[in-house]
Amino acid sequence: MRIAFYAPLKPPDHPVPSGDRQVARLLMQALTIAGHEPILAARLRSRDGGGDRQRQARLRVVGTKLADRYLRRVSARPDLRPDLWLTYHVYYKAPDWIGPRVAAALRIPYVVAEASLAEKRRNGPWQIGHRAAADAIKRADRVIGLNSADREGVLPALARPEHWSVLLPFLDTAPFDAAIARRRAARARVAERWRLDPALPWLVTVAMMRADVKLDSYRLLGAALAHCLDRPFQLLVAGDGPAREHVKAALKPLGDRVRFLGRLEENEVPELLVASDLYAWPAIGEAYGLAVLEAQAAGLPVVAGRTGGVGDIVEDGMTGILVPVGDTAAFAAATAVLIDDDTRRARMGGAARRKIAASHDLAAAARRLDAVLRDLVPAPAR
Repeated sequence: MRIAFYAPLKPPDHPVPSGDRQVARLLMQALTIAGHEPILAARLRSRDGGGDRQRQARLRVVGTKLADRYLRRVSARPDLRPDLWLTYHVYYKAPDWIGPRVAAALRIPYVVAEASLAEKRRNGPWQIGHRAAADAIKRADRVIGLNSADREGVLPALARPEHWSVLLPFLDTAPFDAAIARRRAARARVAERWRLDPALPWLVTVAMMRADVKLDSYRLLGAALAHCLDRPFQLLVAGDGPAREHVKAALKPLGDRVRFLGRLEENEVPELLVASDLYAWPAIGEAYGLAVLEAQAAGLPVVAGRTGGVGDIVEDGMTGILVPVGDTAAFAAATAVLIDDDTRRARMGGAARRKIAASHDLAAAARRLDAVLRDLVPAPAR
């Protein structure tokens, strides 16, 4: 079927990399694998990060105009008419002003993949965005949950409880499998490129540098690892962003234990992860963390905060260690345990890779996504 695809937070062809952009691309890839034709229907970024009601009102006007323009285009070209509309990631800061209007006018199913609803935003500065997100969720014929932590807030807003469907977070494991097959060479290249000691355990994190919960996680990471300086390790940090100097300040106590790698291209990440020994990220405010999923696909154990849907993808004690989110001492202790025990790291890393292959691979996600959508638009009889 032809599927109109929209990601109001960040379109899949946006030039700046992020987890949201990658998940949007993965969803389009999964739809293609399942035999559908996803078409990017709009590029409007509806995000209002500051709680500016005037901006939200302007975005609502722009979204309405774009929806009407889309409908005129489809009316003039019936061959472009979609069978279903799918919007990725709807919440109060980035509501969908386009999809519900188009789907209602065309009388096609409206689907949301990943949605969250925070009642505390009902009457605050994001009131307009919150109401739009709630309306979109109620209008949705299906909300596909990638994060179990969203279920409690979303379920009461659905028109029917059965409109909630589960899809485990997923990724394409092929690049990681290929990198694992060349792990020794990958470690040698990474060591040479950034002047690292291959005899040390390498801790790694991949995250954008923003002055929000990302910075909070970097600060906790620096404070926690400062308690581990009596142990041998090197921290590799891949990422960049407007809070770069604040991140460097947060990690300054680690001295020359830190290597800042800057922003890496998407195809460089598998080699970096495969070459490393342990993924460490406090995960403050994370939905689930695509990079945490990637690290496990690379065969790395994970130390992370137990928040959001991180527990959906990290099996505590098996593929990593989860600690209370925001607990510096617990994060330091868990990291120290795995720095000290290379046998346990190897065992957890192997379990992580098997878990991702069994439950979070792109092919399995394509089958699950297809089943959900086919329930709304059955295949035509032959």
